[in-house]
Amino acid sequence: MGSPLDSREQQAEEVVERLSEAYPNATISLRFSDRLELLIAVILSAQCTDERVNRVTEELFEKYDGPEDYANADQEELAEDISSITYYNNKAGYIRDACGIIASKHDGEVPDTMKALTELPGVGRKTANVVLQHGHEVVEGVVVDTHVKRLSRRLGVTRESSPERIEQELMELLERDRWQEFTHLCISHGRATCTARNPDCDDCVLEDVCPSSKLDGEVDLASGEAW
Repeated sequence: MGSPLDSREQQAEEVVERLSEAYPNATISLRFSDRLELLIAVILSAQCTDERVNRVTEELFEKYDGPEDYANADQEELAEDISSITYYNNKAGYIRDACGIIASKHDGEVPDTMKALTELPGVGRKTANVVLQHGHEVVEGVVVDTHVKRLSRRLGVTRESSPERIEQELMELLERDRWQEFTHLCISHGRATCTARNPDCDDCVLEDVCPSSKLDGEVDLASGEAW
């Protein structure tokens, strides 16, 4: 057996190859027509399903047009517009404040750098990565959502627990041109098969290489011991 890093590199490569065959059309499921709509949709998607976000934004994007509209919106009215979304009061505030900054400091354009994006209210590295990848075609990192975190650990690709540490490790293990794809593959597989509860291991294309399908818990590929 090689070094722990080598073992995890091989595991990560095998995971991507198999999932890319199983989900050849995996991509972002949020609906948007421009960068601002993308940013708003991703802010709304935190701890909320993309399906629900898409239902809400269908009317939201018809009502508001441009960052000034959101920035000048009545806080309570905007919150009511997104009231079926989790943490809608907080998210309404994030959207208003972020759009105010975009209008006043960025000439009404959604920023195209990690630094500028993460300075916006309600925008962390995960949200910024999504906006960069799908709004600006800039792949600066790996989007680590709940699916990516769960699958990466179950599959023995990482033993880290924080999204930031998981992202850094995935960036080391994966080829850069697979960073964006890896997220979409994990989301597709996480929804279809490797669910948070009662994953369907029997019908999983990764069952024979997944340490979690054989042991109760996650394992370290280097040592074979549960952690």
